[in-house]
Amino acid sequence: MPDRPSPLMAATGVVLDTHGRVLVLATPGRTDPELPGGAVRHTETPEEGLARALRDGLRLDRPAGRLLAVDSRPPDPAGAPDRSVIVHLHLVGPLPPPEAEAVSLTAATTTEARWLPPEAACALLPARTASRLRAALAALHTGSFAHLVDGVPQAGSPAGLDPARRVALEHSGTLDPASHRASRPKAVTAASVLFTGPDGRILLVQPAYGRSDRWNLPGGGIDSDLGEIPRAAARREVHEELGLDLAPGRLLAVNWAHKPGRPARIRFLYDGGVLDAPTLARIRLDRTELLQWRTVTSAELPGLVKPALRRQITACLAARAAGTGPLELHAGRP
Repeated sequence: MPDRPSPLMAATGVVLDTHGRVLVLATPGRTDPELPGGAVRHTETPEEGLARALRDGLRLDRPAGRLLAVDSRPPDPAGAPDRSVIVHLHLVGPLPPPEAEAVSLTAATTTEARWLPPEAACALLPARTASRLRAALAALHTGSFAHLVDGVPQAGSPAGLDPARRVALEHSGTLDPASHRASRPKAVTAASVLFTGPDGRILLVQPAYGRSDRWNLPGGGIDSDLGEIPRAAARREVHEELGLDLAPGRLLAVNWAHKPGRPARIRFLYDGGVLDAPTLARIRLDRTELLQWRTVTSAELPGLVKPALRRQITACLAARAAGTGPLELHAGRP
């Protein structure tokens, strides 16, 4: 590529299936396995170049999804490439089983396509590519972005930076304020409302997205970037979802939940009080968000809501009955 201007540009796809496995390719004539993608032509954007590479190489007609990471690779003094390379890593998928199987069959004519768990993929790939993949997956799971140089997350990178290294950088005082904010762990906040009917049954709603077999309390995310506070978010969400404009009662609990590699999730749970029959009859669902609503007994909760939410509901009912709280909960446990 001697006639190409510097730096060179490449686009890589982090192609996932619905099981979270990563697509890794092994092409005849190449020593190392690789991720899908390739060089970007001078008239293309990275997104267009990746989409073309997926179509041409795998017959996969999928657009490049969210940008997960950018890696700047300096020139290799020992050989090719003799120019810097900028690599964009984009999410592709997740592909449902029929589409994932079709990719495997199509690729079999020219290359070997393997669907591997993330750590197995990283163990198989060359070190620099594996580092890119780890950082891109960290960005995916945290809803963030990774800034890399030669595969190494940089100081202040919002994702991919090893927590021990981040702490060391913070203690050294070398991070500027913007980099400190960018690299700090993030949390997702939500507000929910506990309503019961005159018979003590609990109001649940069935989401129209995600896992529709899991029922929830009315509520949703807090628009903190707009200055919204938890109580206002609880009222807004109830109004949007149920068509009821009701001021939440007292705060019953704050729940903290965390999974490794994911942002912490903080939920504020408010007492919505007892809804009489006329109020329940006024419920009008937002069909873009909810499929239906129902009231259930505590005994019915295990078959409808996930265990952590069931524990939160049980704790809030106890706090409401005893007039105690607000409770401090961790995954629903006091």
